[in-house]
Amino acid sequence: MQTDEMSSCASRPAQPEAPGAAGCCGATVAFDGASPAYRRVLAWVIAINLIGFGVVAIGSWLASSASLAANTLDFAADAATYGLSLWAIGKSAAVRSSAALVKGASLAAMALSILGFAIWRAVVGLTPEGAAISGLGLFGAAANLVAALLLLRYREGDANVRSAWLCTRNDLIQCLAVAATGVLVSLTQSRWPDLIVGVLLAAIFLRSAWQITTQALRESTTERRDGRGDTITHSPSALGPV
Repeated sequence: MQTDEMSSCASRPAQPEAPGAAGCCGATVAFDGASPAYRRVLAWVIAINLIGFGVVAIGSWLASSASLAANTLDFAADAATYGLSLWAIGKSAAVRSSAALVKGASLAAMALSILGFAIWRAVVGLTPEGAAISGLGLFGAAANLVAALLLLRYREGDANVRSAWLCTRNDLIQCLAVAATGVLVSLTQSRWPDLIVGVLLAAIFLRSAWQITTQALRESTTERRDGRGDTITHSPSALGPV
């Protein structure tokens, strides 16, 4: 009987109901995003980021703000990386891990760009427009709140899926920080709040890049060692831990 059960279990794919849950025979699963619902959500999130990029790019140029420049780069990078996530869905574990590594590298590059712009702004010494910063920060926060709510159900999964959630969560935090920065700039008539927030945002992006990269490398190592990636599931229906 035990042999029959083991044979039956081995022949059935593990398809638990929640990302990161235990599947058949206790196999660890990682949601890979290969579901029509997740693809639709990701398409909507890409559209939101493209719109956000267009609006904030214009505002950043007019306001001469380091924090808004960070916001602009973030919208652009997210639209590109979410597109990469969408392309990688359904591919092998190795391909998905490689896509996540690209996203981690892009986040790190963006963080260094923001840091460089903040240093340049400190040297130039111009004070940005506080009202414009706050207004565009709130616009970005609203856009990313919608995206975060769409992705909330899919916040656990493989490195490719999880990176989409981490990027969106960071965007929401970033935009709220940008809005608060505008208030401080208006109150103090100083460029320093904008520059400090720009540096802090660069640090947040670097931390997320590290998280995404380490998870992707771990999954890639598992693939090489076992000849397969984590068992995957296509049907998340419950929330996992943040």
